[in-house]
Amino acid sequence: MSAMLAELQQYVGGRFGPFYSWDAVNAPMIRHWCEAMGDHNPIYTDVEAAREAGHAQRVAPPTMMQAWSMLGYGGERAPGSDTGSAFAVLQLLEEAGYPGVVAVNCEQEYEQYLQEGDQVYYMAELESVSEEKTTALGTGFFCTELSTFYNQRDEVVGRMRFRIFKYRPHPQGERSGS
Repeated sequence: MSAMLAELQQYVGGRFGPFYSWDAVNAPMIRHWCEAMGDHNPIYTDVEAAREAGHAQRVAPPTMMQAWSMLGYGGERAPGSDTGSAFAVLQLLEEAGYPGVVAVNCEQEYEQYLQEGDQVYYMAELESVSEEKTTALGTGFFCTELSTFYNQRDEVVGRMRFRIFKYRPHPQGERSGS
């Protein structure tokens, strides 16, 4: 194991949070999301349709899980949120000469719907850091954050794995064949 990887591995398993939502789950944001995504499922916008489907009230599309607790436009978190980050390791990589960053993939799994009025928060941890890899973009490390989302009753709503490749680009004109 390289010295760099050994240093990065020290960050794995570090837990951060809670990171709170700015607002409770609400009908206007759900409506805007559904309009933007072209999602016409009536359980998201019609109370009667939601009740007929077995819900007490309108529910949010599961894919909105992260939307409630994202950073504000100014880069601020909601009041009371942790100021740390599971991706603090990215700054270490930046300082070590890996300036490139690209989002690789995002996997979500859902446990239950969020309902109007729910307050969302999440906890995050750095789940893994790969060995140094070389790709067509450059040489670097795949870093995976696992976020677990909860409602105000501390019930798990869902989980999200977000993977980033932090890398040193190939010199101008060079590309890896991999």
